Amino acid sequence: MTAPLSRTSVLAERHRALGSGLEDWNGMGTAWTYATDPEAEHDAVREAAGMFDMSPLKKVFVRGPEAASVLDHLTTRDISRILPGRSAYLSVLTEAGTMADDAIVSNNGGDDWMIVHGSGDTMALLAASAAGRDVTFALDDDLHDISVQGPNALGLLDAASPDDIGALGYFQHKPTRLFGHPCRISRTGYSGERGYEIFARAEVAGAIWDRLAETGVMPCSFTALDKVRIEAGLLFYGYDMTEAHTPWEVGLGFTVSQNKGAFRGREALMAAKGREAIRNVGLIVDHGDMLAGTLALAGEEVGVINSPCWSHRMEKSLALGHVRADIADGTVLEVIADGVTTTALVAPLPFHDPEKARTHG
Repeated sequence: MTAPLSRTSVLAERHRALGSGLEDWNGMGTAWTYATDPEAEHDAVREAAGMFDMSPLKKVFVRGPEAASVLDHLTTRDISRILPGRSAYLSVLTEAGTMADDAIVSNNGGDDWMIVHGSGDTMALLAASAAGRDVTFALDDDLHDISVQGPNALGLLDAASPDDIGALGYFQHKPTRLFGHPCRISRTGYSGERGYEIFARAEVAGAIWDRLAETGVMPCSFTALDKVRIEAGLLFYGYDMTEAHTPWEVGLGFTVSQNKGAFRGREALMAAKGREAIRNVGLIVDHGDMLAGTLALAGEEVGVINSPCWSHRMEKSLALGHVRADIADGTVLEVIADGVTTTALVAPLPFHDPEKARTHG
């Protein structure tokens, strides 16, 4: 018997109308598929604009005089450098210096912060960091997250807002109105395109979604999201990183402010630097479809495919995987899957827009 979902998106019936069965992710019914072709959704994100209901992400508000110091202990970034109106992507670690989660922290000003995370242990670790401190924190499922991604996203949102959305820099955010409804827009996303996340209350999120659809923004499923994020080399907690891995091993060393003070797992993390057992890589698989399996070199198992997809746009079978740390880009590995034996080329990431001009420009 399937356990009941503990969280609900106000957009759930809209997803059902589009053909979704609302599969579970993170305790919320999630549009993993629609009746539309995920390749058409993929095209919308790359060529025009698509939107994803990212409300299954957990939005947690952290408030009070010691909010910043609590977040500084919880995360790998120097929180003092995240000014009001800015955000940062970062790692949340275990005491052993391994990945407990990844998250985005936003400074809303006035001792008001928001941390957005997925299915890792951020909430429990936040509670431990906050113990005895002058701070409050709470999960806010009334706040929904509509992610509009693609080259047309800016023009569509700018036309719907009284503010200059184009003035927002990468990882900046501000309160505004869209189609007359209050919300907060953040120049962030998970697609490898210039995009924006709209944080809106339940009472207006449906109206914003409907107006976006009316302007031609295509609703997109998590199947399409998987394709665009793999092309962009973006990690998914639980697949491409777990508590078995340090940030150094999965390419997230850039999230570590090495000169900041104490934070959970710091001593173990620093001791692990230079001792990586694996590294996160891109893989171009010689096959006509997505393919999972193990990776071998000269008959010895040296890695695993974690996140595969078929990219019809690149006409390639792509994947994110872990390989032994000494295996270089350009190496050809054997792929051993159910009923299939082929090869994969270890390739640099991202596959799509390697200069990241589309997201950062």
